[in-house]
Amino acid sequence: MTVNGKSTPISPAATHTTLLDFLREHGLTGCKEGCAEGECGACSVLVARPGRIEPTEWVAVNACLTPALALEGQEVVTAEGLGTVAAPHPVQRELAVRGGSQCGYCTPGFVCSMAAEYYRPDRTVTDDVCAHGETGPNGFDLHALSGNLCRCTGYRPIRDAAYAVGAPAEDDALARRREADAPEPAATDFSSEGRRFVRPASLAEALRLLRDHPDATVLAGNTDLGVEANIRGLRAEYTLAVDRLPELRELLIGADRIELGAALTLTELERGLAGRVPLLSELFPQFASRLIRNAATLGGNLGTGSPIGDAPPVLLALEASVVLAAAEGEREVALADYFTGYRSSVRRPGELIRSVRIPLPLAPVAAFHKIAKRRFDDISSVAVAFALDIDDGVVRRVRIGLGGVAVTPVRAYATEAALEGRPWTEAAVAAASDILHGEGTPLDDHRASARYRSAMLGESLRKLFFDTTETEGVLS
Repeated sequence: MTVNGKSTPISPAATHTTLLDFLREHGLTGCKEGCAEGECGACSVLVARPGRIEPTEWVAVNACLTPALALEGQEVVTAEGLGTVAAPHPVQRELAVRGGSQCGYCTPGFVCSMAAEYYRPDRTVTDDVCAHGETGPNGFDLHALSGNLCRCTGYRPIRDAAYAVGAPAEDDALARRREADAPEPAATDFSSEGRRFVRPASLAEALRLLRDHPDATVLAGNTDLGVEANIRGLRAEYTLAVDRLPELRELLIGADRIELGAALTLTELERGLAGRVPLLSELFPQFASRLIRNAATLGGNLGTGSPIGDAPPVLLALEASVVLAAAEGEREVALADYFTGYRSSVRRPGELIRSVRIPLPLAPVAAFHKIAKRRFDDISSVAVAFALDIDDGVVRRVRIGLGGVAVTPVRAYATEAALEGRPWTEAAVAAASDILHGEGTPLDDHRASARYRSAMLGESLRKLFFDTTETEGVLS
């Protein structure tokens, strides 16, 4: 791979070697390991990816979760590659002069995440800070730093530095680099210590390999598998990387449905949809952090089968289906029929999730409620998604998806039946809330008690009612 402009051989790295370890082994020690889970951002680096506005975009990712082999033929920039002591990068300079660093452990990660936002091509100067105080007058979106944690400096001087950077200079090399195409993903077949890492060149090849190796570990954004590798020592015997396959990266908007490629990152989906699916627009900012969304995929989120994933409740409310592809052909399965048990599904050996389909038209009333201990970058205790058609004050149709209250994501069928055909009134909602309170089989764990989870289900429907009717006393 190309690291800070220098061609650097990946071999003899092991198949499980992370980009973080690879960089540090090559003397680039600004990149740090703080959590090994993609939560603290101390390992943030920049990767050149195909852009939406310009041919190349600099994207910040967690090096602790990214396999080094997944970046064969790609371009990486670390904090060391942005500037020097004699000539610091504008982001580095602003952090220094505004007191944005104390111990310095987290600083290189902040630098890289800030640099990605600094080079965002549609960042524009605004007249004032937005209503939520999360976008600066220079157009800097603070959510770019939602995956970076600081343990000693405090965030005000870091925010001040973010709001102080201007536009890149005309002779800025990384800004000019955006004008040329990003590198194509390289087909990879690498073996080490009896383990194999393969990046096929096409979906057809990937499906043939998966047919021949049905126990292969399928890798997309690696935001889940990477944690298993770092914390639990998972070492896959055969890894099949599908994250850059063109056939899995299409976003199609038709007259009767929207099709989302399973390997598109959540950031790419958010920007590509541009608000066309309001329920997803509510989901994206609450899904982990920008660093995670720059790598995580819908295919991966559904493939893990986690009952606390944030995407399934939303997709259940949208009545989405998944397209499963195998060497023998494809089939479409309604998401409501996809999950069969804890982290298990109807997906057969040899099958991949190719895309997610959302039928049109969309329900006009939609909301996503995530109950968690932190506002951002946290795992949900309970997640509830609503999609309703309300006509002349009567609920004509309703779909409710739930997460965190059973061994799988579930539809709240009993509550849906109680609401459909009923007036959208406080009394009807109160009765349906009592039913929703009993949906699922929530458990006690370290995130929340079963009693709390059940209570939040009922309160979520009441909150939706108050929000949609603008009644005084709206829950915050």
